[in-house]
Amino acid sequence: MERSPLLFTNKKFVFFGATFCCLLWGSAYPAIKNGYELFNISPDDIPSKMVFAGYRFLLAGIVLLIFAIASGKSITRMKPVHYKQMTILGLTQTSLQYIFFYIGLAYTTGVAGSIMNATSTFFSVLLAHYLYQNDRLSFNKIVGCVLGFAGVMVVNFSPDLTNFTFTLMGEGSVVLAAFILSAATIYGKRISQQIDSTVMTGYQLAIGGFVLTVGGYLFGGQLTAFGWQALLLLAYLILLSSVAFALWSLLLKYNRVGMVAPFNFLIPVSGAVLSAIFLNESILEWRNALALLLVCGGIWLVNRIKQA
Repeated sequence: MERSPLLFTNKKFVFFGATFCCLLWGSAYPAIKNGYELFNISPDDIPSKMVFAGYRFLLAGIVLLIFAIASGKSITRMKPVHYKQMTILGLTQTSLQYIFFYIGLAYTTGVAGSIMNATSTFFSVLLAHYLYQNDRLSFNKIVGCVLGFAGVMVVNFSPDLTNFTFTLMGEGSVVLAAFILSAATIYGKRISQQIDSTVMTGYQLAIGGFVLTVGGYLFGGQLTAFGWQALLLLAYLILLSSVAFALWSLLLKYNRVGMVAPFNFLIPVSGAVLSAIFLNESILEWRNALALLLVCGGIWLVNRIKQA
């Protein structure tokens, strides 16, 4: 196992690196919804959404593997079990998770989607309780999870509090995607202790993206409107995925989860703000503001631990 580079354990680098990743992920919400429009993908055209996601992740994975080769790293000298592990990671963290994420985002707003996807932090806390002896639930974690899920409930109420809107295709798919992401992230952290993080991320993105692309085409999906704006947006999503996932994997590999995880609160904030700006969605409604406050407060409490 390679030694921990000083760069990735430097507190300032962790701060700016984790913040940068979360801002990139937050920008994915409006970018994906704009992508549907630019590629003429209708809300109910699930196969075409799979093709759209597949191109993004397949090419992002290839970019990372090329970068790894250029950096002098081997992408072939690994044990058969490592390829199996990366395949499982790609099928879950990329293919399965983003099938539900893309579907859900098509049936809800970018603001609501970014807030609800923050439940991945709370799922991670609950899963860690059962998987790690040194990461049990505490009072702060329990209260934080309650606040977070309260925020999810609030964002689904109508402005007059008379109706609660929660659909399986919309909000349900986003929450399920968040759960899959949480489980896959924990699995990926374990794999990264034995495999170079860049290589691992490249393979899992490429494998997951390939499955999405093939599956989308087999079910009748297609991308037809390849205008310059659509191609630029796709290129941005490709760079977003390759850079953010690779950097985040490195930060998790060389630092405690408790040191990196608190930055997750930036994702719903940046996602909601950017969705409001680029999609003309309302972030000023009391529901969105209260939900954002509850979710961010919950994530802060969950990660408010004493430093060893």
